[in-house]
Amino acid sequence: MDIVIDHLTKSYGFQKAVDDISFQVKTGEILGFLGPNGAGKTTTMKMVTGYISMDSGDIKIGGNSVRVKDMNRYIGYLPENNPLYHDMPVIDYLEFCASLQQVPEERMEEQIRRMVRVCGLDVEKHKKIGELSKGFRQRVGLAQAMIHDPQILILDEPTTGLDPNQIVEIRELIRQLGKEKTVILSTHILPEVEATCDRILIINRGKIVADGTADTLRKQAQGQQVLRVRIEAPSYQEVYDELGKLSTVGMVDLLDKDQLRFETQSVADQTSNNQIFNMCVNRGWILTEMIPFETKLEDIFRELTMN
Repeated sequence: MDIVIDHLTKSYGFQKAVDDISFQVKTGEILGFLGPNGAGKTTTMKMVTGYISMDSGDIKIGGNSVRVKDMNRYIGYLPENNPLYHDMPVIDYLEFCASLQQVPEERMEEQIRRMVRVCGLDVEKHKKIGELSKGFRQRVGLAQAMIHDPQILILDEPTTGLDPNQIVEIRELIRQLGKEKTVILSTHILPEVEATCDRILIINRGKIVADGTADTLRKQAQGQQVLRVRIEAPSYQEVYDELGKLSTVGMVDLLDKDQLRFETQSVADQTSNNQIFNMCVNRGWILTEMIPFETKLEDIFRELTMN
């Protein structure tokens, strides 16, 4: 079931939390929804799930506008703060959530057993939620979001409080679910986005500042290539000075003067590489290392959201 966001806007007083954004998420796609605190991620997800109203624009789910048709039964939502009834045993809570989501009575027991198994709650299923660790409470939150087998999952920080093994398990679960469902996943753990999501959307100050796969975003950011260069020459200062004169080199930093290693920030991939190589050949220097740094998603995120 596709989600179409069309010129969506939401303000709190004079501040626009979400400022005229538009994007689409297709069935079978896992969208990583990123942004700094206060960027508008949670507000957008709450509007998609119907928890708060929109000021203007529209949200269409499966072609139906949420303004004219209630689409909540198709959505599973794990909020960031994961509100739970701590006095209820896990099984009772899941049964309560299933009844709220109108899971047919003949399917309820089977669906609860499935969620207990899928979310790794078997050992803890008879405990009260308040007795569980934060990681297991997060699993209970995931189970309630999926109890009615929704076609859309909206997950706000789904791996918060999980240990590394649990994160891997939940990541794999989300990947499996994403094969047949539409998933919007918000997280601050950027390697998790690369490992889990098909596409990344970055929002800052209520506006979309990037949209594409991790590889696409890297290519867009690689107008400035970063190289680590090591050159054997009589004088490291001469190498430093000559590198700085090259037309495609925007910055030269000395990393280790004893080994003559430099970091160069270039505006063109092969042009700068060729210029550095030719410079070494012409002066009789030995080029022993020239390694490009891969642009990290963290670097792209910082560049787009620091303003």
